[in-house]
Amino acid sequence: MREPVLPQSVKIVEVGPRDGLQNESSIVPSATKVELVRRLVAAGVRWIEAASFVSPKWVPQMADGAQVLRDIERKEGVVFSALVPNLKGLDAALAARCGEVAVFAAASETFSRKNINCSIAESIDRFAPVVEKALAAGVRVRGYVSCVLGCPFEGDVDTDHVAAVAARLYRMGCYEISLGDTIGTGTPVKTRRMIDACAKDVPVAALAGHFHDTWGMATANVYAALQTGISTFDSSVSGIGGCPYSPGATGNVATEDVVYLCHELGIATGIELAALIDAGSFISNALSRTTSSSVARASRAREVRRASV
Repeated sequence: MREPVLPQSVKIVEVGPRDGLQNESSIVPSATKVELVRRLVAAGVRWIEAASFVSPKWVPQMADGAQVLRDIERKEGVVFSALVPNLKGLDAALAARCGEVAVFAAASETFSRKNINCSIAESIDRFAPVVEKALAAGVRVRGYVSCVLGCPFEGDVDTDHVAAVAARLYRMGCYEISLGDTIGTGTPVKTRRMIDACAKDVPVAALAGHFHDTWGMATANVYAALQTGISTFDSSVSGIGGCPYSPGATGNVATEDVVYLCHELGIATGIELAALIDAGSFISNALSRTTSSSVARASRAREVRRASV
């Protein structure tokens, strides 16, 4: 059996500062968020989702998005993005000098109504003027599709539904479509099947994987996606995150684990793993929690053993 041809390099989109922190019950200080971003950039991360301009009434943790983006030190070659739900959010992101913005839709009707209080079709129609204005301003737009491998309310999601939403966002002008396993129930077989369905209408080069680790399958699903030709992945340092509208969903796949996997496969990421682990330790300590990264835990345990010899 011939081995699949894997990408030579991958693009890692770090979503910890936004998707990772948005669910924290205690407000994380802006200075902590800025320091996290600084450490991520120092580790070699080049795509960072740093803020969200949704209503602070619904996501109070992200109320300081403009402040964070104002205080971040800009570096050539590093793209800072923000999630925007509407034109008001887009205007705020443009004023904050975001390099790109992201809009979000769901592959599940029930999830869409519980998340943004409208149908899938209505949500995409709402995003049309946002995408149009962003592109006119010279800002690229990324599209998120949630619940691509399962919904907390509907269970399994038809791959054709996922493909249809991805295709609409792509035709609308989103240069990249991030396929999110919001509840983390996906498996490698389901992952490949879902990507194959989406690739019928959207180029594989424009697709990204966004996996949660609720059932411990995230890195396996990353590997399965790599085998289909996917070369862009969202991840969260230290595995922080979840989803406020997905009961029981745990964090995103840890960036440390994705980077380790890629490096072991001979795939370049441009990220220094040791520095990334340090960034994960910083935010884990700030949140008074233990890292969810298996790689970070193993690395620290090895250091302790060496120190004791």
